[in-house]
Amino acid sequence: MADRRTTPEPDSGCESGHNAEHDAEPDAEPDAGRDAEPDSERGTERDTALSEALTSSDSGSGAVPAEPTRRVSVGWMSLLAMVQMGIVMASTTGGQILLPSHVERIDPLHKEASLAVVFAAGAVFTAIANPVFGALSDRTVGRFGRRRPWIVTGALLCATSLVFLGGQESLGGLVVGWCLAQLSFTAMMATAVATVPDQVPVRQRGKVSALAGVGQLTGPLLGGLVVTMAVTGLFPGYVAVAALVLLTVLPFGLLTREAPIARSPGRRLEPRAFVTGLWISPRRHPDFAWAWLSRFLINLTLSMGIGYLLFFLRDAVRYERLFPGSTAEQGVLVLVTVFTLSSVAPGLLAGWLSDRIGRRKPIVFVGGLTMAASALVLATLASWPAVIAAAALLGAGTGMFASVDQAMVTQLLPAATDRAKDLGVVSLANSAAGVLGPVVAAPLVTSAGGYPLMYGVAAAFAACGALLVWKIRGVR
Repeated sequence: MADRRTTPEPDSGCESGHNAEHDAEPDAEPDAGRDAEPDSERGTERDTALSEALTSSDSGSGAVPAEPTRRVSVGWMSLLAMVQMGIVMASTTGGQILLPSHVERIDPLHKEASLAVVFAAGAVFTAIANPVFGALSDRTVGRFGRRRPWIVTGALLCATSLVFLGGQESLGGLVVGWCLAQLSFTAMMATAVATVPDQVPVRQRGKVSALAGVGQLTGPLLGGLVVTMAVTGLFPGYVAVAALVLLTVLPFGLLTREAPIARSPGRRLEPRAFVTGLWISPRRHPDFAWAWLSRFLINLTLSMGIGYLLFFLRDAVRYERLFPGSTAEQGVLVLVTVFTLSSVAPGLLAGWLSDRIGRRKPIVFVGGLTMAASALVLATLASWPAVIAAAALLGAGTGMFASVDQAMVTQLLPAATDRAKDLGVVSLANSAAGVLGPVVAAPLVTSAGGYPLMYGVAAAFAACGALLVWKIRGVR
């Protein structure tokens, strides 16, 4: 069983004064609805397997914080949202704008294949690093806590790797630089999201996740504007993004407080049994499994739809004929703007409402169905107004789903001692969907059914993902 001994909860505010909004009295926790069935045992079997990887490092064990009860401040929430905005800004701006342009300059004749090589190498590093960095941070001890050292180190590595990337003139250099960047993105994100179950009471997790979701959705727009309008050239673009990462990530790592763990929780990592421990039994933890599968299907829809959006505009909508002198890439930028703006209000409202009513599943369900409706629009109509409407629906649905689903997942983690690792396993749903989305979409697009069939299948995936939320019993 996970070590559930508690220590006094520290304030989760900022040392710079943001902590003033902490309540003097702790929140009364709502009943999370844990079943008295398999999920209520909180990971007995999985922890038994994992314990083979862990041997005692001292006679005592440092206390791992239990479920937090003291409110976090608006300042703390905002700094965490900035962290996630900076990470997503760097990864999407690098992957969608800077890196493709860089590859084209180095290998213009084989740019598609060369870019695929760089992305594939980065994807492998991301998939492995998510649970590994989570597990390492779960076992980190010291006066600075378990998460902040990894966030700060990740930010410094990220800035360094981006500057390194900007100076590369070979495909091999790009592969090395992008893999380092992916490691830094993962180190920051895997540990940043774990601060929510560590420090945020259940009654605030909807708001915190909603604000973080808005940060993630606005990050790509910020990065795109900076590298296309504020600076010119590849190297200045990389440097600008590196500077933005430091500006958005370091304040949280340096200005917030975290409970110090003076002694190890009595565990050290052994690779073989650690890999075995990554398997979380769906039979003993069905809620966790349903949440993982639901997120995978929803993100599969997102990956399929966005991955082929440029070609859809060019080949089906005939954007460049509709707007002579404009490019399909400019059309995509318009849609990204619509998507981002339409996600903000629904995401914030959904997070606030889920905390207010104490329910997560209905809002996650509505968000998933809204995303399905967006894909259905594209499956039936291939006009520019329809695409604008679909982008707005997709933004609203993604905002609702992302903000509340993340809060819900933090309530379904099997063990307090492995929060970051288990969240890393959840993140594999995003990574797997991102890799498989184009693979699933390609044969559908090239078949007789074309784009209508592809977007119809994407809508079905989103609807199934939304329906699976109702299989979860441990959260209302």
